[in-house]
Amino acid sequence: MNTTTLQDLTKAEIWLLVTTLVYFLLNGAQIFETAVVVPKWSASPPESFALISGPYGINLKAFWIIVHSIHEITFFIALYFCWKIDPVRNWLLLLLGIHFAVRAWTLLYFAPNIIEFQKISNDGSSAYHDLIVKTTLWRNLNYIRVAIYIGISVGLVPLLYKVMNLKAGI
Repeated sequence: MNTTTLQDLTKAEIWLLVTTLVYFLLNGAQIFETAVVVPKWSASPPESFALISGPYGINLKAFWIIVHSIHEITFFIALYFCWKIDPVRNWLLLLLGIHFAVRAWTLLYFAPNIIEFQKISNDGSSAYHDLIVKTTLWRNLNYIRVAIYIGISVGLVPLLYKVMNLKAGI
């Protein structure tokens, strides 16, 4: 039988709080990008692609790699410290699985398409007759992606409360 000590619960609580806060910060950046940046670069392709390409274009690749890496490290640390707490561990595994499914979707769909949009702008080519359809689809699917990430963040909150309640019961 697993015995969870006060020290175990304290570490679990701290790291679950850290990963929840980092995830909410990530959500804030996603919401800002979705509300402010994406509508600008997707407004009138290919001309509006200038916002995301060229020497003065916004390139958020490094930012997203760093932020997601930090979050995923904190998520794994939280999972490690919550491992002895069965219901919390199981929900964390589910949320982590959803998170990585959305990350895979990002790598397979969103990243290649934004790279394609940047190349179109750099080439000055407007040969794509369905460019407006493609950018609109990207933008609309991004709303779904961001909503899923927010849902994952919200899903962390009751787990944090569960750990806090377990700690209070010791």
